Amino acid sequence: MANYQSMRAATTGALGARIDAGLRAHMNKVYGTMAVGMLITALAAWAIAGLATTSDPASAAAELPNGTMLTGLGAAIYGSALRWVIMFAPLAFILFGWGALMRRASAAGVQLGFFVFSAAIGLSLSSIFLVFTSYSIVQTFLVTAIAFAGLSLFGYTTKKNLSGMGTFLIMGVIGLIIAMVINIFLQSPAMMFAISAIGVLVFAGLTAFHTQEIKNTYVAHAAQGDQEWLDKAAIDGALSLYISFLNMFQFLLMFMGQQE
Repeated sequence: MANYQSMRAATTGALGARIDAGLRAHMNKVYGTMAVGMLITALAAWAIAGLATTSDPASAAAELPNGTMLTGLGAAIYGSALRWVIMFAPLAFILFGWGALMRRASAAGVQLGFFVFSAAIGLSLSSIFLVFTSYSIVQTFLVTAIAFAGLSLFGYTTKKNLSGMGTFLIMGVIGLIIAMVINIFLQSPAMMFAISAIGVLVFAGLTAFHTQEIKNTYVAHAAQGDQEWLDKAAIDGALSLYISFLNMFQFLLMFMGQQE
């Protein structure tokens, strides 16, 4: 895909000004939608973790090996095979459901699907509150937010075409998924360290790549005037950046997180 500079150079006058204004509004929608998704994820994770970490033995239904007392809901999630469903359901949705939703649903339907996905991710992430201290989680989130802002700004402003590294980074994600599945059975600390380090680098690159891709996609289609398509594209872009942020956060937590 042609980069923003070459596409912008092909437009002049009122059309160019309209595209610039539309691009700013489009990016605001992308980041706004992503921020709402993050908030939903955080609230879902905190709500489940709050229910699952009660210290009242009278209301506890089960106990983890580290002594954490679980309520009935916590036991249903963490003490049964349901945890595997919660863990892999979001991945299955991205691989098999998101594309169909983008093709068939309205922009409002796609947005609802993204928010439901964000809540499902929150359920999956709630386990970090059982493992890491709240302080280290907040600290890692702030570090991730600062890194994400810098990487996304780079992707938005750089004149270098980043499209060439997209395929390489996606292959890296596939490799990470395979390695993480294997390590579920191996439980190798060294392998987990390597996965975390590579994961931070891969999703840092994807943050810059996706930001530039969102920008270029808008400019390439803005003149067509299909607002419904552009609205769906903004949500799709928000999902891409959301996934990059969440993965950077989780991999950084492996380095920075302090365990309970």
